[in-house]
Amino acid sequence: MSELPELKQDPVTTVREFFAAMEMKIVGEALELVDPSIVWKNTSLPDIRGAHRVRRVLELLNSPRYGFRVDIHHIAATEDGTVLTERTDYLRMGPVEIAFWVCGTFTLRDGRITLWHDHFSWENFLRGTATGILRALLPR
Repeated sequence: MSELPELKQDPVTTVREFFAAMEMKIVGEALELVDPSIVWKNTSLPDIRGAHRVRRVLELLNSPRYGFRVDIHHIAATEDGTVLTERTDYLRMGPVEIAFWVCGTFTLRDGRITLWHDHFSWENFLRGTATGILRALLPR
């Protein structure tokens, strides 16, 4: 269990602030919203366990070559504070931006994210990759 003080805000606000910090490349602020023992799960990829490992992945966003943004289409919290999101994530690598649909589940304890579980379709991701490459190559 974390020895951090409880965050006093609703779970939806915490998740929105988490994504906003990632979009603004403020990794430290995003990590203030997670529990040190966070588990980040992505469809068919290995789990990332612990805030220190999540930090390593998110710090890639600080490079000018990479970027992240998100459009949240739906967000809701259950009575126990679990937050569900339907969103489009955009990953940028150089001139290529990949857009793909994601459904995320966030579990919070004491106001901090303990589980970040994203579900996405590899087919949708690959389609977004192909579209991103074409947009980068074709003149506008």
